[in-house]
Amino acid sequence: MGSPEVTTAPDWQSMNITVAGLGVSGISAARALAGLGASVTVVDGGSSEAHRERAASLEGQGISVRLGDAETLPEGTDLVVTSPGWKPTSPLFEAAAEAGVDVVGDVEIAWRLRGPDAAPWLAITGTNGKTTTTQMLASILAAAGLRTAAVGNIGTPIVDVVQEGDDAYDVLAVELSSYQLHWAPSLRAHSAAVLNLAPDHLDWHGSMEAYAADKGRIYEGNRVACVYNMADKATEDLVRGADVEEGCRAVGFTLGTPGPSQLGVVEGILVDRAFVEDRHKQAQELAEIADVHPPAPHNIANALAAAALARAFGVPAAAVRDGLRAFKPDAHRIQHVADVDRVAYIDDSKATNTHAAEASLAAYESIVWIAGGLAKGATFDELVAKSAKRLRGVVLFGADRALIREALARHAPEVPVVDLDRTDTGAMLAAVREAARLSEPGDTVLLAPACASMDMFTNYNKRGDAFAEAVRELGAVDG
Repeated sequence: MGSPEVTTAPDWQSMNITVAGLGVSGISAARALAGLGASVTVVDGGSSEAHRERAASLEGQGISVRLGDAETLPEGTDLVVTSPGWKPTSPLFEAAAEAGVDVVGDVEIAWRLRGPDAAPWLAITGTNGKTTTTQMLASILAAAGLRTAAVGNIGTPIVDVVQEGDDAYDVLAVELSSYQLHWAPSLRAHSAAVLNLAPDHLDWHGSMEAYAADKGRIYEGNRVACVYNMADKATEDLVRGADVEEGCRAVGFTLGTPGPSQLGVVEGILVDRAFVEDRHKQAQELAEIADVHPPAPHNIANALAAAALARAFGVPAAAVRDGLRAFKPDAHRIQHVADVDRVAYIDDSKATNTHAAEASLAAYESIVWIAGGLAKGATFDELVAKSAKRLRGVVLFGADRALIREALARHAPEVPVVDLDRTDTGAMLAAVREAARLSEPGDTVLLAPACASMDMFTNYNKRGDAFAEAVRELGAVDG
């Protein structure tokens, strides 16, 4: 049996709480806790004009703010609430440990603030696909006529959502990062899914084992279903190791034909053999592959995971179909930008690691690949070896492009490579023009960088915008 839900908040009015970080989640937590009567101090190492403006806004609400010092624990602190990105090794948390003070995250605070009749959480994590799957799930739940929202690591801070009251929602679709799960020991979801596991954020977690363990926290105390990826054994291993409520079931999803207690694909149809009366003999049609946008293999997997969580909550099959049809993915996620001279240009700037890039490359047959950026400690041999047969050519840019170039030389030496040694604002246009030169009619020019963007762009959104603008300029010139 899992631990009971924590739904009764402590006596906030008697607590001195330190909030680490002046970002969106930190500000949300600080305001919520101050509103409950706690004495709140926010600490942040920054001291920019933007920091000072945010600090002034909080101070106007009676919240203390300390800028320029994020290492010293304020005297008398009873609890530290951290923003997700702060590393467990931060000096502030080491000081808290020495003082016997607990450190939790904003998700933990949200969970403690829930009332006894609060909306259940359907929770989603994984290295890639979290946001898309969470939004798909919310679309399906809404199609079933349920009051819902996609929250957590996306959209509105979950503390704000919880404070809307127990009767505001019927169920929440909650995206959770490994950071958030690390700091949320009391979380007990109705049902949860781990979509996939691949090396990422290892500088934060310290090891792949620690990263996986934090992802696995999402299954703790699940009541109805632990959803896992049959193509990724590590996700099933996390289910096997979870302490869940009695009667909670393991439910797999697969791009192949599903067995009992699984969702999968049969002749272009998404089917359910988990949430049917006789799962050994029956299968329920949910939707067609054509109902999923875009119908790339990894996005079909996302749809199956979302469907499994929705079905665990009792959503009818028709709502799965209608919700998937209504869903439109965010920008920069396998987004078709344009066709120029019978070549498709696809923006998957969100593919910021090798696992995401591999899924993107697997969706097309003949590709001119635009890649590069900050590798974050990643290696590229496995990615290149798996994708080599699909590559017509490669255009590289960014700080760590040499790592990809060397992997290409080892595993795809016959593929032509253009190495752009530039980081100026015209680099993306140059990359698109080189990709156009390498392509032939019927090819796909795919921006799937397999790297973070911050060496050249503010974020992956700006990188994708630059790609789309370059494609439009290319089309205007060629037209």
